[in-house]
Amino acid sequence: MREHITYCGFIAIVGRPNVGKSTVLNQLIEQKISITSRKPHTTRHEIIGVQSEGIYQSIYIDTPGLCIEEKNTIHRFMNRAIKNSITKARLVIFIIEGINWTVADKMIMHYLKEKSLVLLVLNKIDIISNKSLLLPHLQRLSQKRRFVDIVPISAKLGTNINVISNIVHKYLLKSEHYFPETCITNRSQKFMASEIIREKIIRYLGGELPYSVMVEIEQFFINKNGMLIIYGIILVHSASHKKIVIGHNGAKIKSIGIAARHNMETIFGHKVHLELWVKMTSGERDYQDTVSDIEYKNIIPLKKNLD
Repeated sequence: MREHITYCGFIAIVGRPNVGKSTVLNQLIEQKISITSRKPHTTRHEIIGVQSEGIYQSIYIDTPGLCIEEKNTIHRFMNRAIKNSITKARLVIFIIEGINWTVADKMIMHYLKEKSLVLLVLNKIDIISNKSLLLPHLQRLSQKRRFVDIVPISAKLGTNINVISNIVHKYLLKSEHYFPETCITNRSQKFMASEIIREKIIRYLGGELPYSVMVEIEQFFINKNGMLIIYGIILVHSASHKKIVIGHNGAKIKSIGIAARHNMETIFGHKVHLELWVKMTSGERDYQDTVSDIEYKNIIPLKKNLD
C-alpha cells in the first residue's frame, strides 16, 4: 500500500506596523481570525492561522508590527514576539507597503539576515497611482538579498493571495499535520472575544484611543437557551481614559458593545449577550500573553466573513 505523504510547516508573517499583515493572514485562511485597523500596532499577540489544503498544512504566525523604539513593556514584548517567530519558522513572509522602503523595513531585514527562506510581499499595490514605478522598485528590492520570490499583492482585494499559498506549499517539509483539518487557529474563543472588543475600541475611538487599553473576559458561557453570555472588562490607566472609552452619556461604550456583539454573532454562530465595564488599573501592568490557552478540541466555528 502506497504511503500517504503530507507536508507541514510554520510560516512567520512579519513587517512594520500597518502594512496589512493581519489582512494577509485572514485572506490566506479565508476567515477573520486576526483583528485589523488603520492604527499601528493593532496586533499585540502572536496569532496562529492554520490553512489545510489536501496534503498541505501551512501554519501561519501573525506577528505584531516592529517597534523602532522600545518605549515600554508592550513594545519590548512585541519585538520579542517577532524575533521568536522568525527563529522557529520554516519560511518568513516579509511584507512591505507598495513602493515604500522605511527604516523599520531595514531593521526587519537585519533580523532576517540569518534566515535563508524569505518571501518578499509588496502589499497595497492597488493604491499605487503610477504603476510604472513598480517594476524598477521590484528590481531594486531583488538586489537587497536573495528572496525565494517577490510577489506584489493587494490583501484588501485578495489579489495574488493564491500565489503566496502556492509558493508556501513548495517549501513545506514532509511531515504529519500538526492540527486537525478543521482547525483554523490555536486561540481560544475567550481570546477571540477579547480581540474583537479591542478591535471595536480602536475603530470607534481613533486618535482618542488610550494606547495601553487592555480587554479581559471575565465570563464566557452558553446558557440554557443557547445564548452566548460574555462579560468583558476594558482596563485603562486613568480616569481621563475611562471617560474617553465610556463617552458622553455612555455613547462610545454602547457603540463599541453593539459592533462587537454583531461581529461575535457572525463569528461564533450564536446569539450573544455582551456586557462591558470600564475599570482603572494602577501602574503599568506586566504585559504578558495571559490568554494563551490553546484549545484544539474546541475550535472556533468561524464563518467566511472578512469584514
